[in-house]
Amino acid sequence: MTDRAALARLTEEIVTCRACPRLVQWRERVAREKVARFRDEPYWGRPLPGFGDPDGRILIIGLAPAAHGGNRTGRVFTGDKSGDFLWAALHGAGLADRPSSRRADDGLRLTDAYIAAAVRCAPPLNKPTIDERDACAPFLAREIGLLTELRVILALGQFGWDAALRALATLGHPAKPKPRFGHDVAYEVGPYQLVGSYHPSQQNTFTGRLTVPMFDAVVRHAADLAGGT
Repeated sequence: MTDRAALARLTEEIVTCRACPRLVQWRERVAREKVARFRDEPYWGRPLPGFGDPDGRILIIGLAPAAHGGNRTGRVFTGDKSGDFLWAALHGAGLADRPSSRRADDGLRLTDAYIAAAVRCAPPLNKPTIDERDACAPFLAREIGLLTELRVILALGQFGWDAALRALATLGHPAKPKPRFGHDVAYEVGPYQLVGSYHPSQQNTFTGRLTVPMFDAVVRHAADLAGGT
């Protein structure tokens, strides 16, 4: 069983992190100035910890919180269009108890799945710098190390894929040669199966690069590799 106390301590470290001045300034500015459609809502405005089932066999890795999604709600992939896509697929695969989530206090529960971002603060233009990426990297490696039942890592996009490979190398599981990212590709890396998916960003879903059937299929593939739900 996962050490929940250790995971809680890591969560506290994540949400109080101020290591990257540019990200701190941006996330807090967004939380103060808001946008018109959310002007009456409180914003989280801090880094985001992982969320889900600590004993889950599947870890889903995204890029970073959305400025008016997770940076507002305080939970990864909650309150934005990417999350709408993700929760529906997880629900269809039996990994989430509902097909949508707009608030962090809505009672959403995940079964056999845990979700984290490679970078924990919302970055300007959704583009963290290399230094910011590297400052956040130890959080992901430690999370993976603490999730003792983990078997499958579903990486959303090239950024999530590369972050997963760096974290696994840190944990003593280097992949050589480096597996090439692709949608619905799977590689064995140490004791884990690494599965790639296009990120459910609007850039991909609006253009048809990633469709609902495509995403449903890759989530089911990850669940099958983990041994079913």
